[in-house]
Amino acid sequence: MRQLETLTREARALANGQSMSAAETEVARQLQICNACRYCEGFCAVFPAMTRRLEFAKADVHYLANLCHNCGACYHACQYAPPHEFAVNVPQALAKVRVRTYAEYAWPAPLGALYQHNGLALALALAGGLALFLLLVLAQSGTLMQAGLGGNFYAIFAHNALALMFGAVFGLALLALGVGVRNFWRDIKPGLASADAVAEATKNVLTLTYLGGGHGEGCNEADDAFTLARRRLHHLTFYGFMLCCAATSVATLYHFFLDRLAPYASSSLPVLLGVAGGVGLLIGPAGLLWLNLRRDPNHGDPAQKPMDRGFIALLLLTSASGLALLAWRDAAAMPALLALHLGVVMALFVTLPYGKFAHGIYRVAALLKWAIEKRQPSGLQLGSD
Repeated sequence: MRQLETLTREARALANGQSMSAAETEVARQLQICNACRYCEGFCAVFPAMTRRLEFAKADVHYLANLCHNCGACYHACQYAPPHEFAVNVPQALAKVRVRTYAEYAWPAPLGALYQHNGLALALALAGGLALFLLLVLAQSGTLMQAGLGGNFYAIFAHNALALMFGAVFGLALLALGVGVRNFWRDIKPGLASADAVAEATKNVLTLTYLGGGHGEGCNEADDAFTLARRRLHHLTFYGFMLCCAATSVATLYHFFLDRLAPYASSSLPVLLGVAGGVGLLIGPAGLLWLNLRRDPNHGDPAQKPMDRGFIALLLLTSASGLALLAWRDAAAMPALLALHLGVVMALFVTLPYGKFAHGIYRVAALLKWAIEKRQPSGLQLGSD
């Protein structure tokens, strides 16, 4: 009976154009082996979620691929890893699928495919092109180098024009991300979320629980030694980004509701939040780039490196240009520094739905799915043939 159900499900998937790719089929093969072994069951959420399935459809593979935090612990612990003939390498197999889900669920889809294959080059070219355009605008108007502005950015570019331009681009990025994660959520069919499931998923997101390697000692990077470096650098990056968003939000509140106009003093809340966030976004991505360059190639998909490094490069350029702009906001070079910073930030916003930033959104959805699923009775009916 189970074989008939499997054939029926596969036929339905083929009819709907949902046949599995070679990478997805390889994940299903490896997880079948893992399901028989279960040595790594306590390592992270992937393995207990895996044990609730006997077979792995396309949506299951996408869900587990995004649930994986790529810590590498299971690869180093696996007795069936290469050169064993079973060739089990779960982190790499899931990474190959995970990077393709960003393009598959991207909206519009062609932009996702473009960034997937040319992430670093596209990110740098877009940032450079936008910055150059703004520099040429300033040069044409004769304001490229101008002293005595007292750090007033809006003497160079009008506040309302910047707010409209960046608000529109950021809004479109959020829309594209929203459409993508909605499609992902619909495919994985999570069920209804209870308050405690939401609370658990939120805790796992904010603390990066599963970058602890299942034992709290951290990930494997260049070798089989455990380190918490990636977890800490992710925290610096994530909370640095959130502090920068908070700085922008407070400045918006000051401008529109409290009639307190920029420039703000160095001791003001927007500046303090921005500096703290900028430092986090400088140290975190720089460290993640260092780990990315040194990491064991068996832990991930080499095809994902351009996407990873493109996103890291934009974060580094955003923080570095922002801190430089703040440090020299009273200098004659301030207009040029502002143009460079705005060009990089615009490039970051444009690429958010198509690059590595998307992995955080899909991983949040996968963690919530796991928190919901673990509270539901198992759907397995062993011995019912």
